[in-house]
Parts: sequence; C-alpha cells; structure tokens
Amino acid sequence: MLEVRRLSVSYGQHRALHEASIRVEAGEIVVILGANGAGKSTLLRAVGGICAGQVRGQVVMDGVDISGWPAHRIVEAGIALVPEGRGIFPDLTVAENLALGAHAARARAEETANLARVLALFPRLGERRGQLVRTMSGGEQQMVAIGRAMMSHPRILALDEPSLGLSPLLCKELFRSLQAVRKAGIGILLVEQNARQSLAIADRGYLLEDGEIVHEAPAASLAGDPAVQKAYLGGGRAPAGRQHAPARPSAPGDPEAGKAAAPPRPPRPSASEIAAEALRRLPAPAARAPHGRAPASGTPAPAAVSASPPRPAPPRPAPAAAPPSPPRPAAAGSRSAGDIDIAALVARAAAMASRRRDGTGAKGASVPRPAPSSAAPPGAGQAPMPDLGPGSGDRLRAVLDEIEQAARRAERWRPGR
Repeated sequence: MLEVRRLSVSYGQHRALHEASIRVEAGEIVVILGANGAGKSTLLRAVGGICAGQVRGQVVMDGVDISGWPAHRIVEAGIALVPEGRGIFPDLTVAENLALGAHAARARAEETANLARVLALFPRLGERRGQLVRTMSGGEQQMVAIGRAMMSHPRILALDEPSLGLSPLLCKELFRSLQAVRKAGIGILLVEQNARQSLAIADRGYLLEDGEIVHEAPAASLAGDPAVQKAYLGGGRAPAGRQHAPARPSAPGDPEAGKAAAPPRPPRPSASEIAAEALRRLPAPAARAPHGRAPASGTPAPAAVSASPPRPAPPRPAPAAAPPSPPRPAAAGSRSAGDIDIAALVARAAAMASRRRDGTGAKGASVPRPAPSSAAPPGAGQAPMPDLGPGSGDRLRAVLDEIEQAARRAERWRPGR
C-alpha cells in the first residue's frame, strides 16, 4: 500500500538519508530500528510531507506518487503521522483535539465510527473528553495524539517514538493498543527505541544505519539475530573475565576506525552531592539568646527563640465569578461535530500554533520587561537582606570555602584501579 523508493534527504551539505526504500502493507506493523541520528525521524517526516530538508525520491500510496505533496494532501491520501513530541494542542480539550483530527474531508463521513473506535481503544479519553490536554499525564497525552491521528481515517499510521517518556506499564498498554489498530486493517510504520517490545508486535523490520537501509527481515528473525541483539536488545555479552569494548564503526577516512572504545568511567559525584557533603562537615551553630545576648556559661541554651508571634494573614477576598461568555455564532459553511464548531476550532488551533512559533504569550503579545532606571540608587526596590545573627558572615564564608575545596577534590578525583 505504502512504498518508499530510493528516498534521500539532505540538510545543506549534510546527508541525513540516502536512497532508503521501504514498504508497508495493510494490517502490517513495520518497525525501523537504528541508533540516534541514523535518520529514522527524517524518514517519517519526509513521508508525512513535513521535512524541512531537500527531499529526493518517491513516496507512492496506493499506486499514486505523492512525492512533494503538502502535508494536508498527504493526510487526505490516507497517511497520518504522530511526530515525536506528539504535536497536540495542550490548551484545547480532549474532545476538541479529536475533532481537529476529523477535519480531513476523507474522515467526515466516518467521524462517528472513528470516534467510537478511538474511545474503544482508549477508554480513558472517553472519561476525560472535557479535560484540557495540558493537565493530563504523558501517557494520556500520547493516547490523545494517536487518537487524533486515527480520527483522520488513515490507512497508514506513522508513529515516531510513541513510548518516549512513558512508564513500562503504559508502554505495554500502548503496544497492545497498536496491535488492536493493526486488526482494524491499518498499516503501522513504527520508529521506536524500545526494540524488544516493538519487534514482539511487528511483522517486519528494517535496520537503518547512517541514513541507509542495511537490512530487512521478518521481526522474529531480527529478534533472534545475534548482531541485532548485541546492538539493540542488550545481548551478546563477552564471557566473564574477558570483557572487550566494542569497536567503533568503520567510516571512510576515519583514523579512529576499528579502534576499541574506552571503557566507561564510573560517574563522578554531582554538585548537589558535593554541597551536601560540605554542609555535613560544618559544626552545628551555637544557639542565640534573646535580644542577641550570648547564653551564660553553664546555662543551657534555649531550644528555639521567636522574636515575635506570627501575625495571622488577612483573609483574601473571594474572586468574583466571571460572567458566562456568550455562545459564538457558527461561521457560514462551518461543519459541527456534535456541539463543537469545527471552523472556529481550526481558527483557535492555528492561532495557538502561530503564538508558539512567535514565542508570544497567551494573549498573542510578549510582555516587555521594565528597563532599570539609572537614577535609582543601588538596591532600590529590593528587599533588605535579613540579619542572620553574629558570625553569620564567617559561617557563610566557611561553607563556600568548604564547597570550593570539595569541588576541586572532585575535579582531581579518579576511579580506583
């Protein structure tokens, strides 16, 4: 159904993808494995029509060459992309995000059936249809992203790192949902770092290295390949007592090609650990007597001294309830999904995307910061420094000196042989 032929992508002088060829059939899960920077996301973005580089080659969908088509026409052709980072609208509700997915002309006749399918796959979305997406967890937001793509009634669903940032439990739930999507006859093109689970549900797989497809095989064959296990599944360890560092991949003109990589060093202590160790070594401060007088010798110091009883905070007035906003009239020729005005919703989503690109605030304009006045005296407008008691400057200086010495020791620290 989907066939990519000799697809190449370049960003200026950098070649990110070189003559990659893949295919995805209906009801098939195809996974692309590769290291970071191998070109996996570039491949999916080129197929989805949102790649910013120079694209050459062919993308064929159902026998029609869609190379060079804009993204909205590719969605109409039946390809839906869930990019890395989800690309959802966080200030819209779940129902509004799903309604935007059904904006494509090919999806309007099947909107009710697609919504029922999405809510059957992700029942949690049905429970939270009126909730703002930005208040949801990462796993729930990923459900929204996949559900919105499925609302476009796709024949090919392309997913870029769908399990990124999810807990192991949510990952299992996500992969079970993808198997249910395949049973509906939708082809899935999957880019995933979790190679073990992705190969467990996939039919076929491709290995992508340095922008080139180097191997294609059934998923079961890839999962049992020792080279794939060593590179992607954490297998292929050397015998105990004779651990060898993996050799670097050879590249033309690389003087370090074939050399064994240095063994990893143990992690150095972090800055917070150094500071905590320095504070632990400081002597406990002497207790202060009332009115700044030191306690007499032989007299036990009081446990705690309060200068004055705390004043209760004045009650805050309750905020006035905002008047209900009048209903917005539907635009002429707009299409409504239930009680959602699609034309107005698309306009809101476009405005949100424009504000994110421009870096402006929620009202579309950045808030300027007041410039400091040259006539103001130093420290004007700032809160006065609190009195930390006698000897506080010496104690603070001792803390800073101890932290600096600990940081220097950490710089000279080397792991034991």
